[in-house]
Amino acid sequence: MPEDEEYFGKNGEPRKYDPAFKGPIQNRSCTDIVCCIFFILAILGYIAVGILAWSQGDPRKVIYPTDSRGQFCGQAGTPLEKKRMLFYFNIMKCASPMVLLEFQCPTTQMCVEKCPEKFLTLVKAYTNNKDFDYYKQFCKEGVTNSMGIPEILRLGLCPAMLTPSKPFTRRCFPALGQKGGVITVGNSSHFDDGSGTIRDAKDLMDGVKNATVVIEARQVVMKIFEDYTQSWYWILLGLVIAMLTSLLFIVLLRFLAGIMIWIMVALVILVIGYGIFHCYMEYAALKEEPGADVTLQELGFQTDLTIYLQIRQTWLAFMIILAIVEVIIILLLIFLRKRILIAVALIKEASRAIGHVMSSLFYPLFTFVLLAMVIAYWAVTAVFLSTSNEPIYKVFNDTECEHSRKTCDPANFTTSPMKYQCPDSECLFAFYGGETVYHKYLIGLQFYNVFLFFWCANFVTAMGQMTLAGAFSSYYWAFVKPDDMPAFPVFSSLGRSLRYHTGTLAFGSLILSIIQIIRVLLEYLDHKLKGAHNKFTKFLLCCLKCCFWCLEKCIKFLNRNAYIMVAIYGKNFCTAAKDAFFLLMRNMIRVAVLDKVTDFLLFLGKLLIVGLVGVFAFFFFSGRVKAFENTAPHLHYYWVPILTVVVGSYLIAHGFFSVYAMCVDTLFLCFLEDLERNDGSAEKPYLMPDSLRKILNKKNKDQPAE
Repeated sequence: MPEDEEYFGKNGEPRKYDPAFKGPIQNRSCTDIVCCIFFILAILGYIAVGILAWSQGDPRKVIYPTDSRGQFCGQAGTPLEKKRMLFYFNIMKCASPMVLLEFQCPTTQMCVEKCPEKFLTLVKAYTNNKDFDYYKQFCKEGVTNSMGIPEILRLGLCPAMLTPSKPFTRRCFPALGQKGGVITVGNSSHFDDGSGTIRDAKDLMDGVKNATVVIEARQVVMKIFEDYTQSWYWILLGLVIAMLTSLLFIVLLRFLAGIMIWIMVALVILVIGYGIFHCYMEYAALKEEPGADVTLQELGFQTDLTIYLQIRQTWLAFMIILAIVEVIIILLLIFLRKRILIAVALIKEASRAIGHVMSSLFYPLFTFVLLAMVIAYWAVTAVFLSTSNEPIYKVFNDTECEHSRKTCDPANFTTSPMKYQCPDSECLFAFYGGETVYHKYLIGLQFYNVFLFFWCANFVTAMGQMTLAGAFSSYYWAFVKPDDMPAFPVFSSLGRSLRYHTGTLAFGSLILSIIQIIRVLLEYLDHKLKGAHNKFTKFLLCCLKCCFWCLEKCIKFLNRNAYIMVAIYGKNFCTAAKDAFFLLMRNMIRVAVLDKVTDFLLFLGKLLIVGLVGVFAFFFFSGRVKAFENTAPHLHYYWVPILTVVVGSYLIAHGFFSVYAMCVDTLFLCFLEDLERNDGSAEKPYLMPDSLRKILNKKNKDQPAE
């Protein structure tokens, strides 16, 4: 018909019957060779960047605090090995703890064995030999009992006073507290600043005013770490249960796909329904509790996250979210019930395919190992690049000086014009930087590191997709299963992908990486311009981020189907992407509904596994079940192992179901081609399973009519 010709003209010509086609083509050639060469050169450059970073970087700058001379406190094999803490001569000169953590506090810093434990001024300590010996632990070398106090202070050898301090991130902070609403340090609300002036302890808050939040956060981190040490083996057991549950689910799908899908749908609805009921019970139980009606906005941020569970609004929010999810799932099931039947048939066929290619279930482990290597290489290189700067020293002084904050050389500072013009100034370590060519292009090397990380990670993912697509397509197009399939379909497909299509994998992953790096740059730009840009700029950035997010999703979908076509026909990336796109466009209705319904059902499977394991973890770690009271570990935050088990269970379930999803997508594309290539006659019989033929009202003509 003319309409069909016009339609196919816009969306490509449908596949013609080819009697020689028996599945993935064996006689193929290398594709996208230019991109393959670029990828190899990029990898060699990545290795060179890593070697350069490892030769220039020094992770000790991150691990150890640095004193005013640029020496590392507590570094093994040095004179400062036992001096692990960093002490500040005058903490009040520091504007905030963030300045301290960036090594830029304008006061002398030195390594000490332990932080000061008592109030003491230099004037008072000088009158007692025992106190002065204690005081000299916090002074520079060269201080003797024969030196006078003015000389010691003039040379900057000792601090004017000591305050009781506690270590935090191996740095000595004043031990600030609160008694009766009054700020105290060392149980006292006043202290002598060393010049005879009595000052309030709250004056120290200017130096550490933001440290309280950081210290509380550190305490939370330490408690979380302790919870992990107490519960790691139970967490591991939970993840093993998740893995066994996922494997059992896959095996059951192999034999009971139809029943399992409907059971899965019912269980997901029941699990979410129980979640709504539990949230309501908690919400109702807190009705009479004092303080439970405080809103989340009034409560603000609290480091003790269990406080939020004592607020009614928290459980109301959980209940509303779960109710919305429940309603959406039920509505989708009602409106898509007919398409679900076809999706179930497709999943049944995917179960049979996986049954014939069982090694595919373990392929995600190989992908996981490769991705772990990529992430590890990126992280180590990033750390070495960020620590490959040189120590920068600057002039710090108490009085007005024209050379203040200028770069200086500590080796000859005492004889320099700067010291002559500003007698009370010091040349102290400020931060890490550099002016060499290497340091000027350091940000470029970091950008290259991030870009190659995206490229390599996407390449590994693409290789897994093409490998599984080749294995499952060999199953679909086998006329007699499994006799017409390769002996080792996964290994055969992996060999073809690497031997012939490394360039194609690199090309597809390069396109995706460019989009991802643009998204990263937009996020970075948004962060840098926060608070400075107007509403139009904010709206423009928001639109750009949204557009590139959508573009990334589209490219991922197109790449995935392109890799399937490459695995079958061995064509280059652009041709395969065009063929896949036109094939999907010619079957837009089926793609828009059937493929997404299948994804939805598989997502429900992941949700069910996560829900079951999560509910079990909740009752175990929270101690709500008396049978587990003596077995469960005693924790600061029981949500820590629960959250870990839930996230880990999702990743494990996603690993197993990603094989299923790839199998379904591959069979779906083969199914569409089957409809175009064949017509059910004896010469061109359909290769799709009987269940799909019945639902689509298709049959091979050599079969009796039912």
